[in-house]
Amino acid sequence: MIGLAVMIHPLLRLIATQPHLLADHAEAYAGLVGEEMTKAAAIWKRRAVLNAIALSAGAVAVVLIGIAVMLWGVTPPENLRAGWVLIATPGLPAVLAVVCYLLGRQKATDAFVDLKQQVAADLSMLREVSAT
Repeated sequence: MIGLAVMIHPLLRLIATQPHLLADHAEAYAGLVGEEMTKAAAIWKRRAVLNAIALSAGAVAVVLIGIAVMLWGVTPPENLRAGWVLIATPGLPAVLAVVCYLLGRQKATDAFVDLKQQVAADLSMLREVSAT
């Protein structure tokens, strides 16, 4: 009977003798997954808002460019006193659209980094235990 106990993998022995440790470990993993999901959801939400602003501001800029072109076309050159307004008015939402688009495309930190590190550490520990 003692020979059989020696042949059992240390992980199985630990599960059989102290199952509460496995439950604690699983609970810690669940907490870690919850934290990582919260971080990932915040990143996805920020990107969605930035992309929505970029799309909206881009649409406003296109409409204002069309209006500016029509005004420039129907206004005689001698009556055009503030031509810069025809450029500045659609330019502001265009700049906002480009800035939000670029911010939305920034590479965010890799999601679930802590979870990946924890799994790698656990697998490394299991390999060490298996090797002994």
